Amino acid sequence: MYKIKMMKNWLMAGLILLMMGSCGQSDGDQKEVHPKVAKLKLPTGFEAEHLYSPGENDQGSWVGMTFDDKNRLLTVDQYGAIYRLEVPAIGSDSLTPTVQKLIIGDNGDDKIGMGYAQALLYAFNSLYVMVNHRANDDFDKSTGLYRLQDTNGDDQFDKITTLKEFTGSPGEHGPHSMVVSPDGQSIYIVVGNHIDVPEMDHYRIPRVWENDNLIPEIKDPRGHANSRGAPGGWVAKIDPEGKEWELVSVGYRNPFDVAFNEVGDLFTYDSDMEWDFGMPWYRPTRINHVTSGSEYGWRTGNMKWSPEYTDNLPAVLNIGQGSPTNVFYGSKAKFPEEYRNALYAFDWSFGIMYKINLTPSGGSYSATGEEFISGSPLPLTDGVIGPDGALYFMTGGRRLESDLYRVHYTGDLSGESKGGLTEADLPEEHKIRRSLEAYHTGAKSGAIDFAWPYLSYSDRFVQYAARIAVEHQPLSEWQSKALNETNTKALTQAIIALARHGKASQRDQMIQALMKADYGSLDEGDKMNLARAFEVVIARHGNPSGAVRNQLIAYLDEHFPAETNEINRVMGKVLVKLEAPSAVPKLLGMLDEAEDDPNFQKTLTASSDLIMRNPRYGLDIANMLANVPPAQQTYLATVLGGAKAGWDESSYEEYFNWTNNAFQYKGGRSYVGFIDRARKMALSTVPKSKFDHYDELSGGKRLSGSGNEIVETTIQPEGPGKRWTVEEAAPLVEDLKGRDLEKGKAMFNATLCSSCHAMGGEGGVVGPDLTQLGTRFSPKDILEATINPNDVISDQYAAMVFVMGDKSSVVGRLLREDETTYYVSQNPFSPDMIMEIPKDKVTSTKESEVSVMLPGLVNRLNAEELKDLMAYLVSGGNPNHEVYQ
Repeated sequence: MYKIKMMKNWLMAGLILLMMGSCGQSDGDQKEVHPKVAKLKLPTGFEAEHLYSPGENDQGSWVGMTFDDKNRLLTVDQYGAIYRLEVPAIGSDSLTPTVQKLIIGDNGDDKIGMGYAQALLYAFNSLYVMVNHRANDDFDKSTGLYRLQDTNGDDQFDKITTLKEFTGSPGEHGPHSMVVSPDGQSIYIVVGNHIDVPEMDHYRIPRVWENDNLIPEIKDPRGHANSRGAPGGWVAKIDPEGKEWELVSVGYRNPFDVAFNEVGDLFTYDSDMEWDFGMPWYRPTRINHVTSGSEYGWRTGNMKWSPEYTDNLPAVLNIGQGSPTNVFYGSKAKFPEEYRNALYAFDWSFGIMYKINLTPSGGSYSATGEEFISGSPLPLTDGVIGPDGALYFMTGGRRLESDLYRVHYTGDLSGESKGGLTEADLPEEHKIRRSLEAYHTGAKSGAIDFAWPYLSYSDRFVQYAARIAVEHQPLSEWQSKALNETNTKALTQAIIALARHGKASQRDQMIQALMKADYGSLDEGDKMNLARAFEVVIARHGNPSGAVRNQLIAYLDEHFPAETNEINRVMGKVLVKLEAPSAVPKLLGMLDEAEDDPNFQKTLTASSDLIMRNPRYGLDIANMLANVPPAQQTYLATVLGGAKAGWDESSYEEYFNWTNNAFQYKGGRSYVGFIDRARKMALSTVPKSKFDHYDELSGGKRLSGSGNEIVETTIQPEGPGKRWTVEEAAPLVEDLKGRDLEKGKAMFNATLCSSCHAMGGEGGVVGPDLTQLGTRFSPKDILEATINPNDVISDQYAAMVFVMGDKSSVVGRLLREDETTYYVSQNPFSPDMIMEIPKDKVTSTKESEVSVMLPGLVNRLNAEELKDLMAYLVSGGNPNHEVYQ
């Protein structure tokens, strides 16, 4: 047995590309721990219990949950029915709940009366169900919000009321979760960007949204959300009967949940567009404070707003890459105070439950974050604090294996404070913001007098709330005041408001009012807001003409290039739109030299820390981080692509050389397509006689027909691939004679083995050389280790989990250490990039238990391609090896 284990250890050392971290839970009394619990990383003092696996009982993949008034847990399968669970108490001998499938209405056992939902909420003696589904033969309900009631007291839901059906594109970017308001009188719902904003009774943000972005529009080259326009995802407030609807906030991509803190402030966790990674308009997943009338700037493709634009609000905390699902606040948990007074946010992709620590700051909050619970794989879907004060959470979604867990605190809470944040703890700016929000419901006497002074307030959330208050008042009351404002801070806010509500006939007046500002005397924030105000006016009402156009070009040109990347982006867009003679030469002068800001898109979780957490996404991240595109240059190049004037032969040569070089970088899946679309816009302006020359110079011949990929010059898998199992693949490797050596080598490269391992002197150096692999192991041994990499993990090449004092964790391969520092490699495609971890910041280390990459590496291959690869591995690339004979 020892020899067999050593053989597999060596084999796995040869094949593993990446290792993934997980942290087992130790138990002092050595009681048996469920294997799915053992993979969880938990804070000290917390215990997790595995309660149920619905997939093992043909009950689907659960994504939504809520407790009813009898302390029973209600759950829903994303593609099926609703279930009701009686959950055993903490400490019970048996943890298995009793589970009942709910038959709702008069459909009988063969049809689902209600389900196919993203979320459930029990409130007001009713079960609210957020269906996210296209009606079909098995389930006849359309996407929308439904209310279920028990009208005859038999403890079954017999009445279904449709509160509202939604239009748009149902799916995972549809309507999501619900939460009861702090006063217990209303329900707040959160909806993704593929659902239209329905007619509302009230609008806390005026219904005048547009793109308001002068960058040449490039929708996602792969088609995602191409038909979706402003305002993106939204949050609304409704009454229990669903009769009164009020729009609260807009501008999100795809937030799944919302949660109130102790003082009634609302938060959500919004998603990123992972295909945009590396692009200047990429926005990380982030915690947003959902204030009255707020706008968070999602627009399709490259039109997304910068957080620096004054007419939207910044995130409280940028988390990083991931797939946000559940959000809840810990106030009802029987946890220590530091855990009770915190917001929790779930990331489905990387299996991390974040604890967000919120501190009131001005009109909003500052925030820090840490890992609370993590595991791999751990596709977190929903969670809730139960009536027993424990955390109940689920994994699943997208038909993945689903599980129900419970987490409770095992320590002594008798001395714990019961307090949390109170109204008395809120800063003055917080109270001012709330006072201004009282004017977000429509025209009110005295609103302009109250709100106007706060347009120049230093706090951004106060300033924003003041502008929205002004916009709710009749235009006649404030348009003259806006045009005659002399305070630059107030002026920019007022003109943005006027641009949103005024007429094109007022355009020149708005521009002339803005040009009265003494640019040189402004700080960077005011300069940025002034540039943004010019952009909004022109985006809404078009270019000025004649003398006003010339005056504006001269005004901006004097200060361009500006002091910051963000101002240069906005000024560059405006000057290109104005067809300023200097726009193209100046932008080209910046193109090759522009450097990204050191803290550009700084996040709580670095992308490098996620590589080894998920087999599906980690490899893409590793590839991208190995050669990240220059964001500022990419933005300027996109702006230049839309320039209609100012080009000459030398400027075309310079620009198209840049685009050709840009194709060397690796951004998200849409990166190549974005660069190609900008390239094609510029090509549309070249002389017809020079088109072919510039097309080739700019990299056109390197691209696929769609322009979304670089054409591979090496042999690539033809497929179709499949999710290979050892049982299915084993017969294929019994006879490898006559296989194609060159194609086997090509598959070795295509499946990325060569990125980390050498064969015959070629390849990477992260893992061991595989040339002699076939001299020690049989084809079947190699196949088993390739398809099932978790069976045995070599100590020599395993990753390590470093648990930090701030409760975060770092996963990577330990290269070396000295007295003070661990030196860790996290990216196999950039082995020279070493993370230095101070030992005094590490509380514990543990060897990783899971391999991430190999399960999917061969799934691109068809049977013949798999045989060629295995023959190449067995032979070590030697054409004279007996396997070929």
